[in-house]
Amino acid sequence: MKRTNTFAVRPLSETGEQLLRDLLDASAALWNEVNYQRLMRYNDEDGFEGDVWDADTGRLEGKYKGVLGASTAQQVIRKNSEAWRGFFESKKACHDASNASVTEHPEPPGFRGNEDDGRQLKTVIRNTSYTVEWGDRSRLEILVGSELKDRYDHTGRLRLEIAGNPNWPDYEKQGRLDLWYDETDSTFRASQPVTVSDETRATPLASEKAALDIGANNLVACTTTTGEQYLYEGRELFHRFRETTREIARLQSKLPDGRYSSEHIRRLYHKRTRRRDHAQEALCRDLLEQLYEEGVDTVYIGGLTDVLETHWSVETNAKTHNFWSFKKFTERLACTTEEYGISVEVRSEAWTSQECPQCGSTDRTTRHQDTLTCPCGFKGHADLTASETFLERQTEQSARPMARPVRFEWDDHNWSGISHPHESPKEQRTDPSTVHCNGNIVSSES
Repeated sequence: MKRTNTFAVRPLSETGEQLLRDLLDASAALWNEVNYQRLMRYNDEDGFEGDVWDADTGRLEGKYKGVLGASTAQQVIRKNSEAWRGFFESKKACHDASNASVTEHPEPPGFRGNEDDGRQLKTVIRNTSYTVEWGDRSRLEILVGSELKDRYDHTGRLRLEIAGNPNWPDYEKQGRLDLWYDETDSTFRASQPVTVSDETRATPLASEKAALDIGANNLVACTTTTGEQYLYEGRELFHRFRETTREIARLQSKLPDGRYSSEHIRRLYHKRTRRRDHAQEALCRDLLEQLYEEGVDTVYIGGLTDVLETHWSVETNAKTHNFWSFKKFTERLACTTEEYGISVEVRSEAWTSQECPQCGSTDRTTRHQDTLTCPCGFKGHADLTASETFLERQTEQSARPMARPVRFEWDDHNWSGISHPHESPKEQRTDPSTVHCNGNIVSSES
């Protein structure tokens, strides 16, 4: 299995910190020069992919290898190449009418700031050019170039102290290391991809199923064949995301002509992304721990095309793509399910949000905020109803009688709520008076 150890690192001295900053700054400068050459060729040749690879990266590698070391200079150039390949793939998908994975026109890879405004201090280290020692005093050791070695009268192997414990210390193979300075927390951080043994994967306790309705206001509505339902509410998260976005736009409007960013703006972008990613990771972990305990071995999720067809609006599109980052979330979910031995299957969930579970109608139902109603008398929570209908389609059998749904809210650290007596502190049950309406599921608004 592929996994990632992410951790903070600390230089052991002031000299070591300045050396590390010089290394990261030189990596950012190399990225910028490579990217500039490729961008100029892209623009000059009307966007043809082949001309981008004519950039003189060999000369740039020679220019920077004295500071970075040859292997690190090569890795920075290689990562820029991967960014350009990803851009061309997204561009191709964007022009493919049958491909709904990309809904906005992609932009070429960006720059990492400039010397006057401050660069994004970041580098990448080849897997054979660093070592990690895990233990009571964990250490990361990386190679530096001869110029830095001479400039600081250094050994050429920079040692950094690792803060905290890794999630995956017993790995079989390590990948290349990303190392950067986090301006938001004023901390150096590292990300280490690793390959771990399949023996670490859990085995499902039974063969139950679950279906997820992934949306904009309610991030995940889940129904299981055991009769449980979970609702993860995202309005407050999106409200904070939108507030940060507006502040970024306000600051950008005040920049001088020719300026597109600033250190403050970059900090806000990074803070916004980290907040979302933290909530996503915690949601996946929280949900799957519960599903594992219930014996779920398969999770069904709807495809992105279905989300766009059934929920599209300008605001919903912003929530789905920019805020919640649907594709990134589903990839994170699939990665986490692998640890629990749970499989993920992407299936069509078209019209599940409009279908009445009582009479089967899709054209007579009405949705108002979180409530789905039908002239036949049905009234229930739209997203929970959709996940139950989705589950029944995949299993071709009626779900068991539903327990009272559990609603989760994000408190910046965990998915939690105001607990009722005898319930887990992180679970908030819906209002008992609205759980059933005509024998159906909850109709309260989140």
